[in-house]
Amino acid sequence: MEFSDVAAFFPILLKGAVVTVQITLGALILSTVLGLILALMKLSPIRALAMTASTIVNVLRGLPIIVQLFYIYFVIPELGIQLSAFQASIIGLGIAYSAYQAENFRAGIEAIDAGQIEAAKSIGMKSRLIMRRVILPQAIRITLPPYGNTSVMILKDSSLASTITVAEMTRAGQLIAASTFQNTTVYTMLALMYLALSLPLIFGVNRLERYFGKSAKGASK
Repeated sequence: MEFSDVAAFFPILLKGAVVTVQITLGALILSTVLGLILALMKLSPIRALAMTASTIVNVLRGLPIIVQLFYIYFVIPELGIQLSAFQASIIGLGIAYSAYQAENFRAGIEAIDAGQIEAAKSIGMKSRLIMRRVILPQAIRITLPPYGNTSVMILKDSSLASTITVAEMTRAGQLIAASTFQNTTVYTMLALMYLALSLPLIFGVNRLERYFGKSAKGASK
């Protein structure tokens, strides 16, 4: 591995890294919104909603993410909906990971002590207010560790966007390696750059966990 090669390849990989971050953030936001909706549907007393959400979650978890990306990118346009590869990658990853986010949120909500909910009802709080003021704040703290893990997984799986020609970091690395045959240099740089993107996410979630942990202890005193 020569420094001249690293210097030459880094700007190209960095451009790909920007796309990787954009895909990750887009998919994370989409999966969070859809996941919360699915979680609330699964916990709904309306049986039809709960069964529909359970079916969707099970189907999404049972399909490989790459197949979902291919379906959105290659099949959806045949139905008259045109999507760019970049848009398809965000939608595909967001939908795929919404199933995992739904399970994260469902577990967090179900972990809340039922006594707190009953107490809130006894003082006249309505269901929406209970969800916003009692359940969700505690559920967020509980779901932070799995949510952080899911965020890192989305970042790593954003590399699958390369299979539908998105010029993200992995795709950039593949093109450089194919044209220069510097496989060791390229893929070592690629691994280190993914690690550099993942570590801030991991550390950020750890700090949030400690913050919410201190807040919970302070509230209990």
